[in-house]
Formats: sequence, C-alpha cells, structure tokens
Amino acid sequence: MPDINTNEEPSPQQINYGELVILGYNGQIPGGDRGRRKSKFQLRQRSHANGLKAQRQHLCKNADEVQKLTQADFHSISYTLSRNQTVVVQYSHDEDSDMFQIGRSSENQIDCIVMDTVAGAKTFDDLTVPQSTISRYACRIVVSRHPPYTARIYAAGFDASKNIFLGEKSIKWKNNQNEMDGVTTNGILVMHLDGDQFDTNSKPSKWKEVSVCGSVFDLGEGRLKFNYQLTPPSTTDNILNDGSLIDLCGATLLWRSVEGLKKTPTRRLLELELDQLNSKKPQCPVGLNTLIIKTHPLSSTTSSSSPNAFVYVSCGHVHGNHKWGVRNDNKESRECPLCRTIGPLIPIIPGIESAFYVIPDTDNESTTSYAFQPCGHMTSQTTALYWSKIKVPYGTKGLKSICPFCSIALSETKPFVRLIFQDSIHRQ
Repeated sequence: MPDINTNEEPSPQQINYGELVILGYNGQIPGGDRGRRKSKFQLRQRSHANGLKAQRQHLCKNADEVQKLTQADFHSISYTLSRNQTVVVQYSHDEDSDMFQIGRSSENQIDCIVMDTVAGAKTFDDLTVPQSTISRYACRIVVSRHPPYTARIYAAGFDASKNIFLGEKSIKWKNNQNEMDGVTTNGILVMHLDGDQFDTNSKPSKWKEVSVCGSVFDLGEGRLKFNYQLTPPSTTDNILNDGSLIDLCGATLLWRSVEGLKKTPTRRLLELELDQLNSKKPQCPVGLNTLIIKTHPLSSTTSSSSPNAFVYVSCGHVHGNHKWGVRNDNKESRECPLCRTIGPLIPIIPGIESAFYVIPDTDNESTTSYAFQPCGHMTSQTTALYWSKIKVPYGTKGLKSICPFCSIALSETKPFVRLIFQDSIHRQ
C-alpha cells in the first residue's frame, strides 16, 4: 500500500509519522519480507485522510435495525448487550487524522499484517503456528495530520464491511459520558516508558490494557473479574511515545518516533562498525585462525569448521568453532580454554535491526561489544542493558525479558555478556 513502507528515507512529499517494528526479527522476517507482511512498517501521511470520529449512538431493539445500520455506507462499532438490545455507534470521516489498521488478516483494509512471533525462527516455515492468538483485526493507530503528529492506539480494527462487532459475551460498558466502550477477546496491551525518550535513562512501566475507544486501564487480577465500568481509566493515555510497546497477544510491537530514530544508530553505521571489527582480524586463541563475524553465521551450506566467531556465553571469550572442551558430547557444556568456565559455545550474530538500539549516552559507543545470552545477538552495552530490564508477555509463561532480535527469552542470571577478544579489541 502506498502509505506503508519500510524504506530508510521517505520521499520529500510525504511526512513520516514513525515506525512500528515487530520484536523478534533481525531486519526482516525469515525468508524475506513479503508484501504487507514485514518485520517493520513505516507509517506515512496518506494522500487523503481516512481518519474517523464518533458521530452518533443508536439503540437497536431488533436484528433488522442492527443490520440496516451496519450495512449502511459508514463505519460503525456494534455492542451487543442482549439478544434484543444492541448499541451501534456511527463514525464519520475525520479530515484531520490518518488511520492505520493492524491484524492477522490479509484483507485490503489491514495496513500491517502481523502474525504470531515464533522465538528463534530461522525459516519462513518456522513461523507457522497451529492456532494464532492474534486477532484478524487486532488494533488501529490514528495519527493527527498536523504537528506534532500525535499517534494514538485503539483496540480492534474495522473489517471489510467497515464494522467492529463486540458480541454479547465480550466485555463492554458505558463510561461516565454514557458512551459505549469495550475490550477485545484477547486484549491489546500497551507499555509506555517512564522517561522522555528511548535511552538508558528510561525505565519500564506496567503493562496496561487499551479499550476500543482508546481508554487505558490498569490490569486487574483477571479480565473477566475486572469491572471496567466502575474502575476509572488509568492516568496513562493511549498516545504512543518513542519506545512504547504494543502487545497483540502473540506478537509485540515497538513504536519508534521520527525524532528518536534520528538519534539511533543507522543500519549503515551498524554495518560499518561490523566491517571495522572484521578488519582488525580477531583471532581464535585455540585455532589461531582469523575470525569473521557474519550477518548470518550459519546456513545449510556452512560447514562446522567455517571461521565464524563464537562466544562462550558464560564468560564472554570469543573463539572459533573448535572441538576443544566438549564434555560428554554435550554442546551445552563446553569448557572455555582461557578461563575454564563451563557453558554453551554459540555463534555471534550481529543485531542489524537499528530500531532496537537504544539512544546511546555517547557518540562513540561500540555496537559490537556485547551479546545477549543465550542467543548470541551482538549489540551495544546500553541496548543490552535496556532490553534486559524490559519484560514482555511471553505466551503462557507470563512476562519475560527477551532478545529483541529473535524473541528468545534471556537468561535470568546473566542476560548479556561482554565480548572478550584475544587481542582486547573491546577494552573496559
């Protein structure tokens, strides 16, 4: 679609609102981005506004009245209260905003197709899940077409017939203004940062739930027991700031503002620093061969003796993929020949999705000095420290800190490690 893009630079005629980046993908989805199914989406001002605003609320007492309204040529949200009572809220065109819809559906009205994230997926086939938990029409983001281009998130998206339906069993209520509101089946969660920008000074806040009309609520012990009607909305709003996280119950998205991205290391800078590291020709202390850190260290055509760089994640010493120190044929139990620490030896994988990098404290911070544990994705110190403190919904396992480049859960005892090369390329 013309207003959703992943290019680094927008055309001069278009205003860039910001980027939505899916956690768990290192620059692209495995096998490459495909159409509207991508690892990140650049939201730009549309040529014609398509925003919506609530106009009128109708109380329908039979199915014929509901059908007549929902089949009319306008957007609507239907709240089924009982078998004989449905509230239909009619929406009209808003020339001052742009709307972007996110969900699992491949229908044309969905701008950003998002499927369930599979931790550690290496091929496109690995992304297949038995049953998705992401809604076909999960949520929508509405951005003001005027400075400062404020972006707001709302639960649920409009289907092909321009409707949102909340059935009789869904959670819904009337707010203080006597207006209908509700939440979706699996819920849309948001977490804003406790700070002005996406940097090391930012601290994670609590996950909260967003309603269909954009109200934000603190999470109760159980959603079915939570009384949204009697509980006042949280003081948190639904405005997306640089670093805000959105959970779709199956995938987590990061919002990056245009101003924040200007201060973040670019993809080109990440590649240059990787080239500089390789130009120093680091050596394996055991094999004495030159190590090469590749963007994709292992493939089906790569032999086990390929000179890729590996790291003992328990201590950080960088080696080649040698056979020394294997204990009882257990790949998870390798003894580092330099310090005798026992732990896995895994390939180093450069983290090349620039949007995941935290705004550095200094201009000369290395982006090749640390690696997440246990996946081995290489990154900067501030980025490793930041993501080790962020906890995101992790399936049925509650909240976990994950590597943003692959979604693998980080070690709870040592989530990242400093890379130690034989010739001390990175010094403390």
